[in-house]
Amino acid sequence: MNSKLLLSIAAIIGAAVAAGTGPHGAPLCNGCTITGTGGDNSLWGWENEVACEIDTAKCGGNGNNNNNNNNSWNNNNNNNNTSSQPRVISSGKRTGKTTRYWDCCKPSCSWSGKASVSSPVNTCNRNGSIISDVNARSGCDGGEAFMCTDQQPWAVSDTLSYGFAAASISGGSEASWCCACYKLTFTSTSIAGKQMIVQVTNTGGDLGENHFDLQMPGGGLGIFDGCSTQFNTNAASWGERYGGLRSADGCANLPASLQKGCQWRFDWFENADNPAMEFEEVECPAELTAKTGCKRL
Repeated sequence: MNSKLLLSIAAIIGAAVAAGTGPHGAPLCNGCTITGTGGDNSLWGWENEVACEIDTAKCGGNGNNNNNNNNSWNNNNNNNNTSSQPRVISSGKRTGKTTRYWDCCKPSCSWSGKASVSSPVNTCNRNGSIISDVNARSGCDGGEAFMCTDQQPWAVSDTLSYGFAAASISGGSEASWCCACYKLTFTSTSIAGKQMIVQVTNTGGDLGENHFDLQMPGGGLGIFDGCSTQFNTNAASWGERYGGLRSADGCANLPASLQKGCQWRFDWFENADNPAMEFEEVECPAELTAKTGCKRL
């Protein structure tokens, strides 16, 4: 690379910083509080009701080595997360059912005004960068806002996993469950006794009562298909429309950013088919809210 080109690049970067914008074109945060990460490991905050990019020149840190005690930036398959049980919020356990999906669409809890939360659930563009406009149209409706690829499940230990879900809970609404967290204790199939803590990021008109639709790549598109647009591919090849892939071999056909969550299904989850469970509301682990940028107030 010649010196003139290097000087040009430096000038562009310098101009962006001087203008108060980050490498992704979003405004730079005034503070250093991280509320989310992009699929490219960029760091993001939330100030004045919009997403902003963390000024790493001022705050330090990167997507893999951040020492902020309020966040965890481990990879999805990192098993070194804390396994302590979060505080129970609900008055008792209820029975429910699970299914699985991954449609790449903008989650319902990503729209403003759904619930009393710190900020709506993060959405990302095709490149994996967090979108600052909460009103951006969903990729399933011709827009640029998609589900962020880091909102997929991972194992914390042999008996506990973290993840995300669409839900419909009897006696509640999005106002009560958006960005709330629930501990699921599976009661059927080979994973009976295992537990999963999920943060609710979405809902669906096809969900029944006390129904959690677990987000897992390769779990089936369901009603909508935003994946073909997000990844410029034919996502119909990602298995059956409802149910998704039949074996772990198919995970290799997914984009690299989704393969770990796909493999989780056939490893920790043991390819369980819609296991029954008991659930109770719990305090959200920081590892989950760090990925969505959403906390209930």
